[in-house]
Amino acid sequence: MRETPNWPDPAAHIARHHPDTALLYFCPSVLQATARRFRAGFPGLVTYAVKANPGEEVLANLVAAGVRAFDVASPREMYAVRAVCPDAVLHYNNPVRSPQEVAVARALGVASCSVDCRRELDKLSPLPRETEVSVRLALPVTGAAYDFGEKFGVGPERAAALLREVAVRGFVPALTFHPGTQCADPAAWGVYIAAAARVARAAGVTVARLNVGGGFAAHRCGPAPDLEAIFDHIAAQTARHFGDAAPRLVCEPGRAMAAEAFTLATRVKALRETGAIFLNDGIYGALTEARDIGAGDRIRVLRPDGHPRHGAPVDRTVFGPTCDSIDRLPDPLPLPSDMAEGDFVLFDGMGAYSRSLTTRFNGYGLGESVTVAALD
Repeated sequence: MRETPNWPDPAAHIARHHPDTALLYFCPSVLQATARRFRAGFPGLVTYAVKANPGEEVLANLVAAGVRAFDVASPREMYAVRAVCPDAVLHYNNPVRSPQEVAVARALGVASCSVDCRRELDKLSPLPRETEVSVRLALPVTGAAYDFGEKFGVGPERAAALLREVAVRGFVPALTFHPGTQCADPAAWGVYIAAAARVARAAGVTVARLNVGGGFAAHRCGPAPDLEAIFDHIAAQTARHFGDAAPRLVCEPGRAMAAEAFTLATRVKALRETGAIFLNDGIYGALTEARDIGAGDRIRVLRPDGHPRHGAPVDRTVFGPTCDSIDRLPDPLPLPSDMAEGDFVLFDGMGAYSRSLTTRFNGYGLGESVTVAALD
């Protein structure tokens, strides 16, 4: 399913329909261009982390752009991928699974799994021995918005022991790590790659593949992240630390793949004398991540006729629409002094985790996505 743009841009749709429900504008050409950028620049296999945005239109457009491998965290995500690409390669890298989930993974023919303890490795015993099993490494590396190593992964010594066990059991041995979400520092990957090489040597195992995770930063504020610098650093550090035993590489971008293809449009429900505003979306909706990593600075305000507001920026407290008092953004946003009730506040780069985390609390939530030819 390749979406045909219904509108030239969000402003045109807003001027015609004045949507009163928060919604996402989707640009297929932006998503496909991002996929091509990863495939051209990353020195290995590019998979997409479905958790970031599992929309059918997202998966279908990635397939159209040449992506054929997907990082899935659950049976539901496996089925979603198979629905748009029956022969897709599935990498099941959520390291905690029930036996019933493993049975689904086997039935759907997953090609790769990750583990971070012996008990989880035991659960994989029903899988064919040609299955790749990656041991997940965790290090105290900084540079990300928040650290994934607190939940998953093991240190180098335990990783080496587990990697030996993977090889003993006849699976295809591999290593994986995740530098943490919204990471723009190439050095974080370098530290992990060096540690992965030491783990492989300590285990006495030649790893077939090294999964360098996701974590690639999306453009939330300031300059856009230099993804090519990260790609080049990964290639150079892999060659440096593994030498002739360099494994094949794989990455699993989610946020950086999906973010740019969507813009969130919210509407001002109320404007108080204090300058505070109430939007028709908040932390129980598409703005959930604002609590943890901020709302970013790629924000613009349109009048109901689709034209932009140009008033001098004023710091405004932003509340969501629900009856819960914690439904507010953690920091004030600089918004135009001339904005009014009924205006639209647009947040660019919102394709990742906006739809997958939104709720229907108090009856609010996202409306149907609108396909556009361009987002600005």
